[in-house]
Amino acid sequence: MTPTETERASLIQRAVTVLEYVAESGGSAARDIASATDLPLPTVYRIAQELVQVGYLVHLREEKRFALGYKLHKLGARLHEDLGVPRELKQEIARLHADTKMAAYLAIHRGADFVVVFVADSPECPRLEPMEFGFHETPHATAFGKLGLSEYTTEQRRSYLEPHQPHRLTPSTITDPDRLDEALREIAAEGIAWEHEEFQVGTACAAVPIRADDGLLIGSVAVSAPVSWYAGQRRHIEHRLRACASRAGRVYRLGHRPR
Repeated sequence: MTPTETERASLIQRAVTVLEYVAESGGSAARDIASATDLPLPTVYRIAQELVQVGYLVHLREEKRFALGYKLHKLGARLHEDLGVPRELKQEIARLHADTKMAAYLAIHRGADFVVVFVADSPECPRLEPMEFGFHETPHATAFGKLGLSEYTTEQRRSYLEPHQPHRLTPSTITDPDRLDEALREIAAEGIAWEHEEFQVGTACAAVPIRADDGLLIGSVAVSAPVSWYAGQRRHIEHRLRACASRAGRVYRLGHRPR
C-alpha cells in the first residue's frame, strides 16, 4: 500500500471500531468510546461527527451519547434480503438436525468469508456459543471457513490470510502455513471439511459445500457436536451432510441463489 492508501485504511478501521463499540454498548458517550477503544478523544469526536453526517450514527444531545443511525438499518435490511433463507432450506437444516441429533447450520459463502444464516439445534446439542449470525475472522479454524479457503490457490490463500494473521484458538488449531495448505488440499479433493477441536475444545464440526451450476461455492451445510458423538458415526454423518447439501443445491438452482 502507498502511504495514502495506508492512511485511508487506518481511518476506515477506526471508524469501524467506533461503530462496533457503539453497537455493542447500545450507545455511548465519546469519552467512554475513547476509553474502550484507546482512540484519542478528539479523534473519536471527529469520527463520530462524520458518521452522524452520513447517517450511520445519531447524536442524542440530551443524553450526551452517540447511538446507531437509521441508515444502518437499511444496510442490514438489504443484507438480510440478499441472504434470505427459503422455507425449504430451513426444513432441510431442521431435518439434518433431527437425523444426526447434532446442531445443524446453513452458511452462505462469499469467497473465504461466510455468514451463518440459519441454525437448528436443541438443549441437548446447542449451537457453538460464538457461532452467532454473522461473518467471522477465523476461517482457518472452522469447517465453514476451510471450505472457502480450499477454493483458493496457495498464493491466493496466503494473500487472504496475511492481514488476518491466523491465530491459535485451541491447542489443535492449525496455524502453520504448510500444514494448513496440506489440510485444505485434502478438503478440496474430498469435498468435505472436518474440524476436530480447532475452534472450541471438546467440539468437532463437519461441513459440505453447496455449489451453483457452474461449480461456484455459494454455501455450505454443517453440523457440530461433542467429539465423542462422532465415534462410529463419521460415515453416517458424511452421508447425511452430502444428501442435505445436494437438496439445498437444487433449491438454489431453482431460483433462490444467494447474492
